[in-house]
Amino acid sequence: MFTGIVETVGQVAEIHDGIEFRKIRITGPDWIKSLNVGSSLAINGCCTTSIPDKSEGFTCELMRITLEKTSLGKLVLGSEVNLERPLKFGAELGGHLVQGHVDGLGKVVSIVEDGDNRVFEFQLPAELMKYVVHTGSIAVDGVSLTAAEVKQQSVVIGIIPHTYRNTVFHNYMVGDPVNIEVDMVGKYIEKLLPEKLRAL
Repeated sequence: MFTGIVETVGQVAEIHDGIEFRKIRITGPDWIKSLNVGSSLAINGCCTTSIPDKSEGFTCELMRITLEKTSLGKLVLGSEVNLERPLKFGAELGGHLVQGHVDGLGKVVSIVEDGDNRVFEFQLPAELMKYVVHTGSIAVDGVSLTAAEVKQQSVVIGIIPHTYRNTVFHNYMVGDPVNIEVDMVGKYIEKLLPEKLRAL
């Protein structure tokens, strides 16, 4: 479980393809050395299992389904990625509860400068739009964000300078794929509702 408050940006240093999975090595800050083998780590909002090495890096193994259904399959050498360690009980919950289970791929459709801020519009898969509400929470590449405007097929989000500089948002270009995780609360409520009410 994560909060969507990105701790740092790492960089893809190595990529090795196997028959059924891809192994990637990511370098980053000193705290990576403190990771234990098997520690969970969110990479662009996707929960992975880390295997730290002796230097300032770690390796993770990605199954084919992960490569196909998330933006991690688009990573190349030198790509920057958002990194977040899992939430500890009793720690501050600064964003919202993020599972690290990507619901689908979105796409950057516009980027507009608004003074020092940026306004991003992301197109979402049609089946996810029902879970996005005005001023509700959504995770984009693992970043906890607030939906400023909800359109028929997209969501508009304002990004402050700090978030822009300290996440992979500063690399986005129109057309780029992004990992989307909608607020889990809506999905659980839908599941618990009687089937007749879900269709209303």
